Amino acid sequence: MPRKSLVLISLLFLIPVALTQNATQKGVLKSAELKSLIPPNYFFAGKTPTVQLRNSAGIRFTNDKLLLVALVDTGGYSTAIQEKYQGLFITELPIKIEDSDLKPGAYGFGFSQGKFLVMDIGANDLLSVAAHHDDNLQRAVPLKIIEQDRGYRLYAGKNFVTIKQ
Repeated sequence: MPRKSLVLISLLFLIPVALTQNATQKGVLKSAELKSLIPPNYFFAGKTPTVQLRNSAGIRFTNDKLLLVALVDTGGYSTAIQEKYQGLFITELPIKIEDSDLKPGAYGFGFSQGKFLVMDIGANDLLSVAAHHDDNLQRAVPLKIIEQDRGYRLYAGKNFVTIKQ
């Protein structure tokens, strides 16, 4: 077989592999993706605190739309805001948090007194649902998302809410 034919055949086998590696996959985002998506600062209630990239997570949905969450440094806020605001919450599509609907947008979020709260950027409450507590969670971390039962769980420590598209 001529050398050119061997090279062409080899390329034909490599193209599908390369395309598969570059395709975006539905599900929980990897830390490498988060590095390019999570902003270093996030405007909320008149301030732009530092975002904690190490405490960030995200989801890519089937239509390639994203949900991004990350904890922020809330030191410059009043006690009233610090009690309920923990981080940024950005969704590119309508989602369900427990049984409540949330439209696409940029929000603040927090877990407080057994509730999960979503606020507009002026710190006005928009959504409040009961949070769950997972005593069986082995390693609680400040923030993470795991895939669960055709949806996702957003955890802050051992507290969580379920998110679905």
